[in-house]
Amino acid sequence: MDVEMHIQEVIKTINQMQADGVIECYAIGGAVGATFYLEPVATLDVDIFITLKPEAGRLIVSPQPIFDHLRTRGCTMEGEHIVIAGWPVQFLPPTGPLVAEALDKAVEKDVAGTPARVFTAEHLAAIALQTGRAKDKARLLQFIEEGALDVTRFQALLARHGLAEAWKRFELQFLQ
Repeated sequence: MDVEMHIQEVIKTINQMQADGVIECYAIGGAVGATFYLEPVATLDVDIFITLKPEAGRLIVSPQPIFDHLRTRGCTMEGEHIVIAGWPVQFLPPTGPLVAEALDKAVEKDVAGTPARVFTAEHLAAIALQTGRAKDKARLLQFIEEGALDVTRFQALLARHGLAEAWKRFELQFLQ
């Protein structure tokens, strides 16, 4: 996959951050995560969902160690992104139970010999349904049309996270 070749350096950097203890856990989500299951689409950035490692003696978790770590390795800031190997990368904490589960249940994929943790197709599709923007609905349709989902797991995921009604509305709107 073309995207895999271009993103390998980003993943190596993220893996090293995990090995160095800067982050506890990560997984690739968003459009780049979807490219592991679907045809690549244009995207502006890489969404890396993370569990931040709390600093000793602190109650509030800060992303500052990530930025400090990457700056010492030549990475630069551009708005809310940090540029790693030419890719704008956004580090995001889980925004709710669905994303937290997606991070916990991420699967390992091979990117040109480099292991990468990626959200499952079912989690990416459920997050797209939950988010509900036009581009998310288009991605969800792509997952369905390409047969990229395990329907049983997807349905269980929707039920577990209260998305059954949203799915019914989506089916009526797009799958009739």
